[in-house]
Amino acid sequence: MAINKIAVVGAGTMGNGIAQVCATAGFEVAMLDISDEVLQRGLATISASLDRLIKKQSITSTAAPEILTRLTVTTRYPDLSDADLVIEAATENETLKLRILKEIEAAVAADAIIATNTSSISITKLAAALDRPDRFIGTHFFNPVPMMALVELIRGLQTSAVTQQRVQAFVEAIGKTAILAKNSPGFAVNRILCPMINEAVFALQEGLATAEDIDSGMKLGANHPIGPLALADLIGLDTMLAVMEIFYQGFNDPKYRPAPLLKEMVDAGFLGRKSGRGFFQYK
Repeated sequence: MAINKIAVVGAGTMGNGIAQVCATAGFEVAMLDISDEVLQRGLATISASLDRLIKKQSITSTAAPEILTRLTVTTRYPDLSDADLVIEAATENETLKLRILKEIEAAVAADAIIATNTSSISITKLAAALDRPDRFIGTHFFNPVPMMALVELIRGLQTSAVTQQRVQAFVEAIGKTAILAKNSPGFAVNRILCPMINEAVFALQEGLATAEDIDSGMKLGANHPIGPLALADLIGLDTMLAVMEIFYQGFNDPKYRPAPLLKEMVDAGFLGRKSGRGFFQYK
């Protein structure tokens, strides 16, 4: 069965990015969040992103209004009842995600697929909270969603082969490339990426080099397009800390211990780009 209508729960950075990509690919998309104010911010972010793509000549000036007409917003879960695929894209908090997933399941049709954009939480554990765990899957998009080509697909123990096949076809339809990863903390990409970023925070904490030199070193010496500390600021230091804590608990291995400086930055409210200050300053 083809996937035609998409719903995204969460209008923040990841949610509005996923919604934009789906609408650009021709899908009808409903975006849900807790308030009209949050939804309007999400729509404004999408509109600004489309304007940038017009300037880069990635899309035409006539395409942007058409894309926006395929987007609707709502604060009510019953409005998702006709969605073929619902992607939960809330904050990386297990309790919150479980509550949202149960709300989604109560609203959608029996053959709708439910997905989560988690970057580290167990798909098997989240699926176990649902009445139909066979239709649940992890779809890990990467930030910024409109620019990044990858989507990690993660099956829980309960996820059916049909669910995986339908979602793989959807990923291809929105112009992304899917890789399959086992259900393990961090899956494939973040299992490698996040400890590297955490180690960069340790290096800064220990005074091995300045933040600027650490990032310059990794860009010039390892050919990374962005330094690890600037990437942490982009991801959000609170999200980075949450992921490392999940690794630490999930693997019970001290090599995944979050850097104390990372914890202190989060305690101070220095969360990166979204707060205006992280390892670097942002206007």
